[in-house]
Amino acid sequence: MSPGVTDLDALARAAADGDRDALDRLLVAVRPDVLRMSARFLPNREDAEEACQDTLLAVARGITRFDGRSAFRTWLHRVTANRARSTYAALRRRFEAEARHEPMPELPDPRRTSVVAGTRLDLLDALDAIGPELAESVALRDVLGLSYREISVLLDLPEGTVKSRLHQGRRQLRERLTETGA
Repeated sequence: MSPGVTDLDALARAAADGDRDALDRLLVAVRPDVLRMSARFLPNREDAEEACQDTLLAVARGITRFDGRSAFRTWLHRVTANRARSTYAALRRRFEAEARHEPMPELPDPRRTSVVAGTRLDLLDALDAIGPELAESVALRDVLGLSYREISVLLDLPEGTVKSRLHQGRRQLRERLTETGA
């Protein structure tokens, strides 16, 4: 049985205070959720696993910055969204570097390419292009499903600013995705 929200918050506070056992239990408890959230961003299971590991490492290294202003799960959503986007950017850079040194492969066979995977990649490219301020708000709301209030607390912004960033981010995403034909 997985720990409830209050248990996660208590574990996170204990871990933030230096309790290594609490940190270990916390990481084990949240791993399935982190993997699930990472998979919402990254279409390939191995890439989602990589983002999950990066997120867990970031949580372990940064747990002392968890100040309890928001629920731990909300803080975890932000870390996961940022790590998934960073993992995608790193994978894209790796692919582009390899492509410069190797002949270009044939175009993928559309019968074997997942429409969902292609759409997610287009979305990640578009999120990368609109900049971190807008991308973070859109990812937290539209990909991970956080409320305006949760995003407001997490980003330390007024709800009106969150809504404005979402409106701007969605508009810019729509423009970019329309340009690419996604």
